[in-house]
Amino acid sequence: MEFSAEYEGNISVIADIFNASFTASEGSKEGELIGELAHRLMEETPQEDLRVFTAWNNGELDGAIIFSRLTFDGDKRAVFVLGPVAVATKRQGKNIGQRLIAHGLTVLQQQGVDFAATYGDPRFYERVGFTAITEKKCARAISFAAP
Repeated sequence: MEFSAEYEGNISVIADIFNASFTASEGSKEGELIGELAHRLMEETPQEDLRVFTAWNNGELDGAIIFSRLTFDGDKRAVFVLGPVAVATKRQGKNIGQRLIAHGLTVLQQQGVDFAATYGDPRFYERVGFTAITEKKCARAISFAAP
């Protein structure tokens, strides 16, 4: 498996994996919605505010993840939120998503990002290092900054 952070020439292919993955798990309406969201994020978000990581195997796209910058007034920290995440339906269950997220988090840390957050199934995201940041355990986050 090869990881890549280049997405500009593959926007449609990447958006398609989100569509297919979410269609399989959530239905066609959700698949179309998430596929369009991914496409718009890649087309409309300034590059400095977006990180797209993909996993390829023999020229086929196995998975893709998107991190988008979050900004807060008066806060200079670099913060990114993970989502959406997709793995090709025929390749699910092979730890591709976990390895892709771990790779993305490593790159973000190397780039000086201070904080990464996500939402979703706590059992999944805890396997890649996220921990709860609210009492309700709705949000998951990883902090790269020293305490």
